[in-house]
Amino acid sequence: MDLNSIHRVYFVGIGGIGMSALARYFVANGKGVSGYDKTPTDITVDLESLGVSVHFEDGIAQIPAEFHDVDTTLVVYTPAVPKDHKELNYFKSEGFKVLKRSQVLGLITEQTFCLAVAGTHGKTTTTSILGHLMKACNVPVTAFLGGISENYNSNLILNGTKVSVVEADEFDRSFLTLSPNLACITSMDADHLDIYGDASELKRSFEDFARRVKPDGKLFVKNGLPIKGLTYGIEDDADYCAKNIRIVNGAYVFDVKTPSTTLKNLEFNLPGRHNLSNALIALAMAVEYGCPNQQLAKALASYKGVKRRFSYHIKSENLIYIDDYAHHPEEINAVHQAVREMYPGKKVLAVFQPHLYSRTKDFADEFAVSLAQFDEVMLLDIYPARELPIEGVTSQWLLDKIENDHKQLVTKENLLRQIQSSGAEIILTIGAGDIGEEVKRIKKEFSVES
Repeated sequence: MDLNSIHRVYFVGIGGIGMSALARYFVANGKGVSGYDKTPTDITVDLESLGVSVHFEDGIAQIPAEFHDVDTTLVVYTPAVPKDHKELNYFKSEGFKVLKRSQVLGLITEQTFCLAVAGTHGKTTTTSILGHLMKACNVPVTAFLGGISENYNSNLILNGTKVSVVEADEFDRSFLTLSPNLACITSMDADHLDIYGDASELKRSFEDFARRVKPDGKLFVKNGLPIKGLTYGIEDDADYCAKNIRIVNGAYVFDVKTPSTTLKNLEFNLPGRHNLSNALIALAMAVEYGCPNQQLAKALASYKGVKRRFSYHIKSENLIYIDDYAHHPEEINAVHQAVREMYPGKKVLAVFQPHLYSRTKDFADEFAVSLAQFDEVMLLDIYPARELPIEGVTSQWLLDKIENDHKQLVTKENLLRQIQSSGAEIILTIGAGDIGEEVKRIKKEFSVES
């Protein structure tokens, strides 16, 4: 499809983080943009401020008149949209060009030099670091992010259209629509077993993605993964290796050995070895692209992070409050490691909202072990997202598996009261559901206290 022949783009599920980045992109490129989403959010408010028409009731009459032209309108949808969605079915039955978000991303990036970040964890942070590095080095780049960058307050970094930086999402095998020039795989832990069935099928999908890298391109893999490529790792024998790591004034300072040189005394301000690993691979890809070392070092030091990825909301002498998107046991382990490294000896409370019944069921024992590491654990009800309940899979069932003397179920209604009575020095809210909407309330309640 020739995107130049498209004048208008209609999004079914426009408020999604990946969808809204595409919407911003098309607005920036002079296309008419409109769409539907289930509920208003900060993202839909931002889109409306850019002139995008957004509505929240599923109905054909809600679609603006100019978006009914079958020849000039592209329809983009997310797999999270239910099969009986009236608007989506109307567009399909009337012969509109209807594509998944991943297919549109594939179309946009095939005309560019594409850098793609794959992996079951770390995609969003790595992509946003890489996009930031490339922009700081004045590369003509568009970066599509799966989160809101703190540096740009956006999920789109726009500095030109010759180069693209994208998340290569394994969900629904979306990443197989991409043909990147440079790509990385950060991790291959079992996830999305509702889609893949088992871990071996997920691994096969990553192998298929590795074959999508262009013949003259390069693939980077975290050291130890069962796929061939340039390796990267922390304090080990990899092609790109972070060494001599220390913490100075709350930031990592470290050296990076590359295949040709050593970059000394790099500074990175995000806590956690997982984030250091993300910074390392973003740096490696930027180096291979050809960005100058001196500019890269300066850009890395100025990187501020992604909202809901170890985001500080209170940072006082008496209380630390951090919010994180972690929704897989390995991600929770990474958050735990980061907190303990930065704040040894402090009492840590983790408030976790499980995401999806299927994921909770598939990884219940692993969740129990990862959550038990905190000093105190509170569980909210499971956030269902696109799923119907599974009999017997509840937050109480998960709580019973956690070996910790200080654990309880909480509701959003009693959450503030229960946090207050815990006496924790560090509060963590963790999860990929709507727990992020509680952040403002928690921050407001405890900012005065601290």
